[in-house]
Amino acid sequence: MAPSSVVLTIEKPSNFSLVEITGSKTSVFPEKEKAASPKQFTWVLLLKVHRALACLSWLAAGAWTVFIAAKKRLAFSEIKEEEEEPRNRGRLYRFIRAFLFISMVALFMEVIAHFKNWNLNLNLNLIQPLEVQGLLQWSYLAWLSFRVDYIAPLVIMLSKFCIVLFLIQSIDRLFLCVGCFWIKHKKLKPQPQVVADSYDIEDSPSFPMVLVQIPMCNEKEVYAQSISAACQLDWPRERLLIQVLDDSDYENVRILIKDEVSSWKQKGVSIIYRHRFVRTGYKAGNLKSAMACDYVKDYEFVAIFDADFQPNPDFLKQTIPHFKGNPQLGLVQARWSFVNKDENLLTRLQNVNLCFHFEVEQQVNGLFLEFFGFNGTGGVWRIKALEESGGWLERTTVEDMDIAVRAHLHGWKFIFLNDVKVPCELPESYEAYKKQQHRWHSGPMQLFRLCLPAIIKSKIGIWKKANLIFLFFLLRKLILPFYSFTLFCIILPLTMFIPEAQLPVWVICYIPIFMSLLNILPAPKSFPFLVPYLLFENTMSVTKFNAMVSGLFQLGSAYEWVVTKKTGRSSESDLLAMAEKESKSSNQEKIQRRLSESSFEMLSKVKEQKEEKASPESPPPLKKKRNMLYRKELALAFLLLTASARSLLSAHGVHFYFLLFQGLSFLVVGLDLIGEQMS
Repeated sequence: MAPSSVVLTIEKPSNFSLVEITGSKTSVFPEKEKAASPKQFTWVLLLKVHRALACLSWLAAGAWTVFIAAKKRLAFSEIKEEEEEPRNRGRLYRFIRAFLFISMVALFMEVIAHFKNWNLNLNLNLIQPLEVQGLLQWSYLAWLSFRVDYIAPLVIMLSKFCIVLFLIQSIDRLFLCVGCFWIKHKKLKPQPQVVADSYDIEDSPSFPMVLVQIPMCNEKEVYAQSISAACQLDWPRERLLIQVLDDSDYENVRILIKDEVSSWKQKGVSIIYRHRFVRTGYKAGNLKSAMACDYVKDYEFVAIFDADFQPNPDFLKQTIPHFKGNPQLGLVQARWSFVNKDENLLTRLQNVNLCFHFEVEQQVNGLFLEFFGFNGTGGVWRIKALEESGGWLERTTVEDMDIAVRAHLHGWKFIFLNDVKVPCELPESYEAYKKQQHRWHSGPMQLFRLCLPAIIKSKIGIWKKANLIFLFFLLRKLILPFYSFTLFCIILPLTMFIPEAQLPVWVICYIPIFMSLLNILPAPKSFPFLVPYLLFENTMSVTKFNAMVSGLFQLGSAYEWVVTKKTGRSSESDLLAMAEKESKSSNQEKIQRRLSESSFEMLSKVKEQKEEKASPESPPPLKKKRNMLYRKELALAFLLLTASARSLLSAHGVHFYFLLFQGLSFLVVGLDLIGEQMS
């Protein structure tokens, strides 16, 4: 071993002393240095190789397992998509896949150029032919020349157009928020001319005749809650009629709903069960069929509740008085509240969106414009307004918006009550939420195509026509999904490979965060979910854009109607009522506990046999809950992650982080890791 030396420096206040110790063996370090023998060195290498091979085999096995599982889930997803969208289902996916392939090739070229120290921003006019080394560099320079001359101008023009749309939509949203702040500051809200307490309970003829409609279809989980809530409305029984409009396909579900209706009818409630054997027109056809009954002419108002809505007992007393003394009032819409808003991340993000919709959009439009889109449930219509507007039509999947637009064209006014809330459910799975959003964004485009001539020819004022065409339809239903998808999912990753068209930081960071902050203000408890909300909204832009295009051009998926899956969550009032009922029946429970377990088993078996005999048609058995794979979201995830890798080479900073987290957001949604899985 070579001689070693150690230098010790000891610092003192007055002077410095240096001690140098040399030699292979010193008295300072008496321990003997052990040299590794070749045999030991070989064993260490073998051990490291063994660990490396074990790690590689574990990674390979895990990757193979994930690949097999992904392949099965992708095949399952393709089968589901083929069943649901037999036509025109792959155009957007094929476009994204081609874009992804081109981006990966471009990233490969850029990585090689980066490591070969080619100047990525070189001046093509100063390059001599002799300076080009090899076919690869020649291909790279040809790509740069083609990009600068042909692609960059088009991308710059498209990005400027989308930025202008983005700014216009942001200004519109800002004005809505200013209107909401003004309403809060001035404490403005619709005031009825008649107070609810002025109705004399003993004088029932003073109460107007009210019809309550509960349309449902295979709503096994929630039918009992909605029927119970409607039957407990605080209104004279002889002045109230409840229609349960059941479009269920399965006989055992129909029997359950019939039994629930019969039990309330025996308690003295005026309730009717209606079932259509031919389910045409979906919800619009169901409501249209119910309004055709002869006894409807005796009623003045109709309240509509979907099967998962549970109105409070004083709902009618809070809404009906607004109609008195206001003959031009056609609709009173109440706000939705959600019993499962804290169930998972998906429901929390939906709560943010819908709180802004009701608190800001509906309230501002209702107070200043006296018009907004009917939400399809949780509202009371004047039956005369429905009849004069043409009644329910089956031409679109948004029959609620259709009747609202036609009533507005006939001069009827609307009122939104932000302080009257009706509990309901949010979709807890991404599959159910995606189908709901597809219907909500394809229907308005169908309606716009059908209503545009009627809007132009109508006798309403020019300002109302402009509001309907440019704000209600074009800006909020067409432009919003268009620029969200095009700007943040297509142009932004594209600019990473085309530096000439790079988007400014305020477009991808500052303004979106500010607008998301405004969106989240009506739900202040959701402030920690600000960034996930922003990323999730961009992720949902794929579904909304696809739905908007299918509705605008009448593609096959535009006419889909899928009932949103419910779970049967109970509201707080239901839970309190159940607790009170349980406390009252405690004595009966003690007696029942004395029964033997065998007798309970026998009773349950007999009950099951009766249900099987009574219901030859039954819904399919529940399948094991499983995640799905969504191809469009996964393709966009890899596209954005590829663009983020290219951004990392150029050290773009904010662009890199936005693309990275947005790509991860698409990946989470594409793997169905948000919300509950469908069964």
